Amino acid sequence: MKAAKNNIAMLPGSFDPPTNGHIDIIERSAALYDKLYVVVAENIQKSCLFTAQERTDMLKEILKGLDNIEVVTYQGLVVQFAQEHGVGVMIRGVRALVDFGYEFELAMTNKQLNSSLEVLFMPTSPKYFQLRSSAIKEMAAYGADISPMVPPLVVSMMGKRIKLLK
Repeated sequence: MKAAKNNIAMLPGSFDPPTNGHIDIIERSAALYDKLYVVVAENIQKSCLFTAQERTDMLKEILKGLDNIEVVTYQGLVVQFAQEHGVGVMIRGVRALVDFGYEFELAMTNKQLNSSLEVLFMPTSPKYFQLRSSAIKEMAAYGADISPMVPPLVVSMMGKRIKLLK
């Protein structure tokens, strides 16, 4: 186990699919830390449109110009990832009070599992306030234009995936 360092942070999530809101939080977080791990978590409770590897590959392509970001896939508890990689801070994006309640409870659980891991809540930028991956998937399935909500690569990947599902 590596000692946690506060100049190393992580931002875990399912990112199914990556949205402009996710990218905004990632870029803002990367500006605050020497190293930021974007951890694509394999959540056994979620049914995802894209595999963890596909989500990881999309994020790597979208974020390729940011040198202090490493996108990884992780199966397991994110607090274990933090311990294994010397992460001192976990960043969680929140859109609204409902998000905060859920994230706060999760943070308290994670704090019990890894007391040295600090959790910071970063509010979304106002222009991305209503972006939710689940809503974007639904809109795309009905043929709506999702291009203002997700990066161009995701628009392309979603179009291909939805055609395969029909």
